[in-house]
Formats: sequence, structure tokens, C-alpha cells
Amino acid sequence: MELKSIKISAPPDTNLILGQTHFIKSAEDLYETLITSAPGIKFGLAFCEASGKCLVRSEGNDEELIKAAEANALAIGCGHSFIVFMKNAYPINVLNAIKNVQEVCNIFCATANPVEVIIAHTEQGRGIMGVIDGEKPKGIEGAKDKEERKSFLRAIGYKR
Repeated sequence: MELKSIKISAPPDTNLILGQTHFIKSAEDLYETLITSAPGIKFGLAFCEASGKCLVRSEGNDEELIKAAEANALAIGCGHSFIVFMKNAYPINVLNAIKNVQEVCNIFCATANPVEVIIAHTEQGRGIMGVIDGEKPKGIEGAKDKEERKSFLRAIGYKR
């Protein structure tokens, strides 16, 4: 078995969701979920088929994001994995709906941070072992940091 790290190449100003699902209709079901969960969302998604033709299947409503999802899914190359790139919405707007898609088994990350995907490659194929989402902590927040966090959440409308 060989372990590899694959860096996600995300388009500027996007969030991504990386997960695992189990059926070819996942691409269409994820499309329907995303398009109905956040008005104005722009997205592209790609799904790695794990049997049959073993193609990267894709959907979306933004050509740049679809192409980015396809390229990253192909680079990751792990059966039944999917990746979504989105603009005009945040993962918090769609994540629970995605988790409720019948085929979705696992969410590895939902982030705007740089992401590395740790994969295992065996004779049979490839699988996601985990992700590195952003950077490691640099310390513990103090009182000023807490106030900044709370103010930020209120400024962007997520708290009152």
C-alpha cells in the first residue's frame, strides 16, 4: 500500500465539500440538492464511479466550477468520492441537505481552506484516508479573539 497526499486546486473565492457516496445517481441527486438548498448558488460537482466504466461523472450550473471539480476528482481518483466547489453559498447553507442525500456515506470536509487529501493506493484502487483542512492551531484564543469571533459572526449575519 502506498500513501499519497493530493492537494486540492480550488478556484478562487470558493468553498468545497469533499465526501463519499455509493451510487451512480449521486451526481444527479447532489445537483438537485444543491440547486434547491441555496438560491443563487453557483457550483460544480464531480463523482468518481467505482465500478463499470469508472468514469468521473459531473453536474453543476457553472462551467468553471464543473471543470475544477472534474480535474480534482480525477486527481484524487478514489472510488465513490465526490467533490463540490461552490460560490454564492457556504457549506453551512447546504451541508445538512447533502448529508441527507440517501447515497451519501461520509463528509470528509467542508471548507474554504487549502485542503490536502490523504489517499491510500493499493492493487485494487484508491481510497481517502483523511484530509488536512487548513493550518495547525497557533495558540489558544484570548478574550480579544473571542470578541472578534463573536463580532465577525454577527457582522456576516450568522448570529444576532
